[in-house]
Amino acid sequence: MDRLSRRTVSDLRRANRAVILQQLYFDGPTSRQALGPLTGLSSGSVSNVVAELAADGLVEEAGSLDSDGGRPRILLRVSPRSGNLIGIDVGETRVRVEVFDVTLTELARADIPLTGDGYDVAVIAEHIRSGIERVLAEAGVPADDLLGIGIGVPGVVERVPESGAVVHCQTIGWDAVPLEALLRESSQLPSTVPYFIDNGAKTLGQAEMWFGAGRGARSAAIVLFGTGVGACLFADGKGRALEWGHLTVQAGGRTCRCGAPGCLEAYAGAESVLERWREAGGQPPRHVDEETQLTALLAAACPTDGTEPDPVAYEVMAKTAEYLGAGLSDLINLFQPERILIGGWAGLQFGSRFLDDVRKHTTKYALSYPAGKATIALGKLGPDAVTVGAATLPLEDFFARGGRRDTPAQKPTPPAWRTALEGRVLG
Repeated sequence: MDRLSRRTVSDLRRANRAVILQQLYFDGPTSRQALGPLTGLSSGSVSNVVAELAADGLVEEAGSLDSDGGRPRILLRVSPRSGNLIGIDVGETRVRVEVFDVTLTELARADIPLTGDGYDVAVIAEHIRSGIERVLAEAGVPADDLLGIGIGVPGVVERVPESGAVVHCQTIGWDAVPLEALLRESSQLPSTVPYFIDNGAKTLGQAEMWFGAGRGARSAAIVLFGTGVGACLFADGKGRALEWGHLTVQAGGRTCRCGAPGCLEAYAGAESVLERWREAGGQPPRHVDEETQLTALLAAACPTDGTEPDPVAYEVMAKTAEYLGAGLSDLINLFQPERILIGGWAGLQFGSRFLDDVRKHTTKYALSYPAGKATIALGKLGPDAVTVGAATLPLEDFFARGGRRDTPAQKPTPPAWRTALEGRVLG
């Protein structure tokens, strides 16, 4: 019983540390006096936990706030020097690696284009390894300071006890790839540095929910529109990836990269959009990357120099808006999200010109009641959202540990950060 009691007290103390760290992190510098009402902790618990966190170097003073007739109140914040995080986007056109401090301020980045080798697993693993090495050296960050490495990948991620994260993605030819095990074999990092691997649309979604256009929403569907398309759904603080790009939009239609006919991705992914342009007689610029080609297509469809739109390019993009709208209507009818956010490098380019058309087609295909309650907007975090979101995976684990590195990671607390952890706090 005594052993159980000690373990329970330890768990409660970790939860107290977690709730204060989250409050300071997401709502800015706060005084000790304000932390009690905001977290549900007693003033004594706040004082004790803040003293612990300060002694561990996780919390520091951030100025003061004048009070009516009394002593100024000292403001506290999470120290940027609490640790470092790496976020990685295994994208369709490049592998992007970024290192951040704990406040997600970027310290260094490496962009490694994908060439003829494409998604060869050994090549991707080497890009990740070399990218990590480069950003740590450029930022002067010791590997021992890493709180973890988050990686956003295409496809479905399975967690296997023996080998860690295993990735399944038909569109790039990955069949049960033990990515985490491969990275650990090739890495020179300490074995204590944890890896957190998840679907790229989900990492983008988590970034938007934490820091971007999804903040404050009770439910949201976030769409990643790049070479292909994907989505994730967030509700009640939890996110899950959706293989939305492989929703059938036309029976017997174009063959998707996954091999099935008529998938949304076969009509609305950037790769398929450019292919449709070529088939219609368009001439994308040669010997440039996919992003540059899509920019040229949008410029032809919606010129800004006063010239007339190219009718072929415009028809391709207008039809793409209809396919996307139809796909979004299915998300609305199935899940009834409060918000739909469009991100990804292609989504941000496309949405800047055709967002109103996408909204119109979504309304046309969706049920009127849930459609009337959903807003459709662009993500706010730009093309780096996947790497930022990937870095939030080890950050979430950091919170779940109460900022401690020497205890096993607990299941992350769902990010309803502004409520006290009922029944798990020391009064």
